Parts: sequence; structure tokens; C-alpha cells
Amino acid sequence: MARISNFLSSLSPKRWLAAAIIPALTLGLVLFNPDPTFAASGGRIGGGSFRAPSMPRTGGYGGGGYRGSYGGYGGGYRGGGMGFPFIVPIFGFGGGGLFGFLILMAIAGVIANSIRGGISTSTSNSTAINERSPGQVTMIQLQLGLLASAKALQEDLRKIAANADTGTPSGLQKVLQETTLSLLRQPDLWVYANVETGRVPFFSAESTFNRLSMTERSKLSAEITSNVSGQRSSNEISKTPSGEADATNEYIAATLLVASRQQLKLSESNNISDLQDNLRILGSLAATDLIALEVIWQPEGQGEVLTAEELVTAYPNLKHL
Repeated sequence: MARISNFLSSLSPKRWLAAAIIPALTLGLVLFNPDPTFAASGGRIGGGSFRAPSMPRTGGYGGGGYRGSYGGYGGGYRGGGMGFPFIVPIFGFGGGGLFGFLILMAIAGVIANSIRGGISTSTSNSTAINERSPGQVTMIQLQLGLLASAKALQEDLRKIAANADTGTPSGLQKVLQETTLSLLRQPDLWVYANVETGRVPFFSAESTFNRLSMTERSKLSAEITSNVSGQRSSNEISKTPSGEADATNEYIAATLLVASRQQLKLSESNNISDLQDNLRILGSLAATDLIALEVIWQPEGQGEVLTAEELVTAYPNLKHL
């Protein structure tokens, strides 16, 4: 206890401020709990690897895979390397939407890890090891709400899921290219859209991406069609009773989650021209720059539809084009 007290008394104002922010972020994360009351079945295609790129031996970074536990970022931010000034720009991610809020979860973990590392450093006599970070990762979340008459999109995604090699970077790049092409062929059916981007440290990228994926997957009642990391599954598409069709008030929702080594500059304005440009940029991303990909859509069951109210409830950040 005395050692901890001595450490706390030696903290700089920045470290105290960082420590004070963690409870505030945690409280916000607890209060922010989107829970759509409606869920239709859907499909999912994706995969990827967050293994660190090979690094020179000088600098102490040993390479290898990402550790995988939230908050366990391989020690890349030990000794107070993360302070309050880093947090300020994060509040601008995604216009304050869900994506930006989940980025804060990763940052909170980094700060906590930094403070824990500081305590460990101050209470040990071991020599600090310099570790090189493999850089930052660009996170992209693009969502579209299309009129339900865009049935060709569902058919295209089923074909992609049936044939894609999601276990290799080149296979994932082909999935991204074919998905963006399918969306680009139907601009007249786009009604809602939202694009959000952000940069996160490599060591917090996997946990951030997984949380984004889990949030989107939780909006589905079931994953009928799936091809993830080379594992395929296709359940029988059940017939769900539906009312009289209304092509102007029924929708398909599609979400693209992309983690990229390359810093992509996408427009966040909501108009068809900018959205077309964004899809072309994503579709042209090289396999060597694509770290991870998720394509999630709903509905997938025959006869299932999303009404306008259900769409905006499940995807509150969508904006009308």
C-alpha cells in the first residue's frame, strides 16, 4: 500500500488527469448500451489477422502474434507514453457516433495499461525495455440502408459467401472488391448511409475491431449465411410471414468494417457522389494493406424485411441521402 501511495504522489498532472478520465469513460460505456428491440436474421463474411508485421531486432520488438486480450497491448505503451493530449482528438471520431464511442473503449484500455505499467516500473529495479510499435491502424465503418427491392445485393453476397476464400489476404481483398462493386451497381436504391473512420494504435486494433463486429452482429437474430476465416456455414433460409410488400418502406442494411494498414481518406459527407468515391477507394485497397474485413447484412431470411423504423432503430447513425 505504501508503494502505491508513493507512486500516486509522484504522478504528474497529466497522469492524474488520465487516471481521472478512466472512471468517466467506464461510466459512459456502461450507460451507452444500444439494444434494438427488433432483429432480423442476417449474413456475415470476413476474416483477417492482426499479427504484427516483421520488425528489426533492434528496438526490442519481438514480432509474433497479437496477444488478443483487451487491455493487453504487448507493453507498447509502458511508462506513461500515453497522456491526456492523445485523447482529445478521439472525441472527434465518427461525429460522436457509436464507432467513436467504441474507439474510446480501446483508448481507456491503453491508458489503464499505461498506468499499470507505470506502477510496475516504479516498484521494480529492472531496466526498462524499449519496444517499437508497428504503427497505427485505420478503422472504417461504412453502413448503407437500401430499398428492399435491392434483392440482387443479397444474392450477390450469398454467392460471395459460398465461393470466397476468407482465409487469405488476397481472398479477403476479393470479397471487399466484389462487395463494393455490388453496392456500386445500385446507387438508385441507396436511401441511408453513414461513414466513420479513425486511427488507433496497432496493439488496440484487434480488440477495437472485435467490439465493432460484435456490436453489429448483435443486431442479427441469427447468422444464416456465414463465411469467416475459411469456415463456411449456411443454414436453411426460413420463410418468415410478412405483410403486404411496400417497396418504399422496406430496407436492407449492409455494414462494411475494414481495418487497414494504409491511412485512407474517406469523405464523411452524406451524398451519393461521395459515397461512390468511398466505395471505390475501399474496393481498390491492396491485399497487403487489408488487415481485417467484415461484411454484415440483414435481413437474410426469406420474407423478412426491415421497416424504416426498424432500420433507424438498429442503425441510429444512418443519415438520409
